[in-house]
Amino acid sequence: MSEGGFHVHGPHDHELEHAAQHEPKGLAGQLAVATAVIATIGAIFSYMGGATQANAGLYKNDAAIKKTEASNQWNYYQAKSSKQNLSELALELAPESRKTFYTDEVKRYKLEKAEIKLAAEKLEADAKAWDDRSAEQMHQHHRWAQATTALQVAIAMAAIALLTRRKWLEYGVFALSGIGVVLGALAWLHI
Repeated sequence: MSEGGFHVHGPHDHELEHAAQHEPKGLAGQLAVATAVIATIGAIFSYMGGATQANAGLYKNDAAIKKTEASNQWNYYQAKSSKQNLSELALELAPESRKTFYTDEVKRYKLEKAEIKLAAEKLEADAKAWDDRSAEQMHQHHRWAQATTALQVAIAMAAIALLTRRKWLEYGVFALSGIGVVLGALAWLHI
């Protein structure tokens, strides 16, 4: 506004005033706001779905590493068993002067095998725990994906409702959005 009371509207001011005077009402206004909210929630759900899928892959990788380590331990256990068997055979064939040595060797291999077996079993348990965590993350990922899909369909349905001006489609948008939010809550709660 100038000093003499003359007011000049800029293009932006004019658009703001026009929008304020012609604010969308009814079906179009409701669906525009609802679609924006649904899209925002859907974006969050989509991110969570991607994060849980990535976690599932990482956990599955950790399980594979533990399985490989367990396999290595079982191979080591088998090598010690072979050495124990050879010592037992040598004990039977060795002269009396060497029997004490081979008896001690058999005892040593038995002790070493017991320790190796415990380590291998622990690694197998770790692998199973990582597999279980991966499976849980994949289940959660599927929930996030279901929630995201429901919200995406609701957004598409909102566009159809706007074009056809059908009130029952608008109710469908809100119902499907509610289903999507419930599925997202289930994912959040790990159900």
